[in-house]
Formats: sequence, structure tokens, C-alpha cells
Amino acid sequence: MFERPQKGERAVLVHLDLFAELNREDLREFRELVISAGAESVATITGSRSSPHPRYFIGTGKAEEVRACVEREQADVVLFNHALSPVQERNLEQLFKCRVLDRTGLILDIFAQRARTHEGKLQVELAQLQHLSTRLVRGWTHLERQKGGIGLRGPGETQLETDRRLLGDRIRTLNKRLQKVRRQREQGRRARKRAELPTVSLVGYTNAGKSTLFNALTEADVMAANQLFATLDPTLRRLDLAGGQSVVLADTVGFIRHLPHDLVEAFRSTLQETRDADLLLHIVDAASEERSEQMEQVNQVLEEIGAMDRPQLLVYNKIDQLNNVAPRIERDGEGRPLRVWISALKDEGLELLREAIVETLDRGRVIQHLQLSAAEGRLRAQLYERGQILQESVDEQGNWLLKVELPGSEWQILDKQENLSGHIIGLEQNPRLAVMGEAP
Repeated sequence: MFERPQKGERAVLVHLDLFAELNREDLREFRELVISAGAESVATITGSRSSPHPRYFIGTGKAEEVRACVEREQADVVLFNHALSPVQERNLEQLFKCRVLDRTGLILDIFAQRARTHEGKLQVELAQLQHLSTRLVRGWTHLERQKGGIGLRGPGETQLETDRRLLGDRIRTLNKRLQKVRRQREQGRRARKRAELPTVSLVGYTNAGKSTLFNALTEADVMAANQLFATLDPTLRRLDLAGGQSVVLADTVGFIRHLPHDLVEAFRSTLQETRDADLLLHIVDAASEERSEQMEQVNQVLEEIGAMDRPQLLVYNKIDQLNNVAPRIERDGEGRPLRVWISALKDEGLELLREAIVETLDRGRVIQHLQLSAAEGRLRAQLYERGQILQESVDEQGNWLLKVELPGSEWQILDKQENLSGHIIGLEQNPRLAVMGEAP
């Protein structure tokens, strides 16, 4: 699935302006995707429709225009800046006599080129096969039916059925391998929790400068380039902060508008680092004219993977491309950091960012004394899994007396599920805590 041609491919780009706002795509971003894929754009055909054509997506007249362009430019592939149905893709390939790839297939191709680690390759192949499994409609028209005749009668499979079975077998194999990788990642996360190291995850729109910032903070050598999806595989590094505090900094894959669902599913284990992080650094390209829309797209993906409840600190990067913008921390009415303006490329404002990370992590942690009955062992286990047990003892009635430290977001989740607030006790209620020298 990962063999690439040695030379670039000549591509005709097709982009439609659809009236429906949800279906609109950005042409400039599409061109950047094509460059990232290594294709050579020989022509761009644009148009507008109120809704997609059921057979060709772009309508019969526009389809003929694309076909003529393919012949004239001797193109190898036609790339659509939209999601095509399997039937539309097949009809277009029959008309153009060349390969047709939609936006999802193009992004999957870029990911296949970027994958370096064993896990990354497994995840990309799984996403590709899941996407391909929907594209087998009459893929082998010459072998659609079993043949009759002497010696050929009886049970058998069509080529289409064979392809589906083989794809299904491979998908199940990949899922089993990824399950093993996920268990290994989960063990790593538990080890970091036992070591009392908070996790800070970098998230943001692709090409916002996450890897450049990651390298600047940790002196790592993660690939950083001015192209979409330059970084695919997640990287973890220890980051030492002021006051002797340390965190694990995680660099993850960038997001993009209409990120293919197959990719979100396949990369769920990688994105788990984001979902379980104590703090998200939402990196924003401050110089982009579409930064508000890009931030909205990132939040949509975070919502999809269940990470919107994580504390966020906005980091406006690339201020070196703006006029008269100095590094600074913007705070809310209570003095908490909201936004940090930096330039990772020029190493401007990084100390302010470190300061804001320390403040946010300190404010985002809850320390409480709890009393649990002997029957509430499940809740006690959840507290051990989600946070730190700073002190534990048992009173005369057999109740657990716990001093716990939890991230604020984890406290809110458990409080909503298990009513943690109802278990809070003070020293006056349990003098045993005072005897042990514990202060609330």
C-alpha cells in the first residue's frame, strides 16, 4: 500500500463551488494538498452548482470539459476537491480513461507517504482498506458472475466476492495488530501517570507550526516543513519547566477541514494522547486569514474524538509574519492565561509560553480529602487511574480516607458521574487526617 511512483504524476484538478456551506471546500488548500502529494498540477477546472450531479458530480457538460483536458494534457489522474461516491468515481474513470481520486483518497495518499513508524503504517493501511472496501462496486466487470459449463458448475466466488473477503481478512488482521499497539500505548500512559508527569498535547490545523514549536521547546529533530501533514507519527518528549516541574510534550498529526472519518477512526489510538492530555496547546497560525475557521475545524475534530473537555491554552504562532505584534500573554478577568502570542521559528515568546503552561497546569488541578465506604472500591480504582492518591488510610468503620489530586477536567467528569463532591470531608469531620499531619 506504500509503494510510490519514482516521478511526479500529471494531475487535472477539479473544484466546484457548491451553494451548501457545509460542502464548500477551499481551492488554495486543495492545491497545497496536491503539492504535498507530489503531483504536478497541469490544469484546474472550476465551476459551480446548486447540488452535486448524481452520475458525474460535476454534470455532463463539465465532465466532457474535464475529459477533453485530460486528453490534451495527457494527465495521469484527475483529483476532485470533494468526496465522491463509489458510483460517481467509477463513472468518471470510465469517461476519463484514467484514475480519479477524491479529496479523501488524496489525503489518504499523503498519509501513506508520510507514515514512518510501524504503528503509523498500520493505521494508514487500515484507513486505506476501509475506504477501498466501499469502492469495489463492479470493480471487476469481466468476472462479475460465476461461469457455467462442464467442470465449472457448483459453489464458487465471483472476483468481487473474493476481493471483499480478502479485504475483510486484512482489515481484521490490522485491527488485531493495532489493538496490541494500543495496549502498549496505554501501558506507557499509565507509567507516566505513576511517574506523576502531566501530558501536554499540541493540537492545531495542519501547517500551523506545531512541529517547529515542538522542536524549539524540546530540542528534538521532528521533521518540520512548510507543507500540509509534514508530521504524521506522534512524538513524545520530556519538557522541563520552571520550579522543577516537568511534563511530557506530545506532537500529533495536524487536523484539516472535513478530515476523513476513516482516518479519525484509524488514528484513534494516536489521538488518545490528545484525549487523555492534562492540557491541550491549541496552535493557531496567527498570520492566516482563515484562522477563525481553522480553529473551528480543530474543535470539531476534538469533539469527535472526545477531547473537548480537556483544558485548552491558545497559542498564536507565526507573529513574525505580522506587523507590530510582540510576544505576550493575554489573561481573563481572574488572571488566568487565555492566549499566548509567539513565534516558534524566531524563538520569540517561548519563555512566556512555558510560564503560561505552568500556571494553567497548577490552576487546573484539584486537591481534596474524600471518604469512601468499603463498598466503593470501583470509585477508588477510578481515582487511582485518573489522578494521584497523595495519602490513604482506613478509619475505625472501615472507610477509606483519601487525599487525592486530580486534573480539573477529570474531577468534573467523576463528580458528574459519581458525585465526588458528596464524598468531600474536612479535618473537623475526620480528626484522623489531622493526626496524620495532612492539611486540606
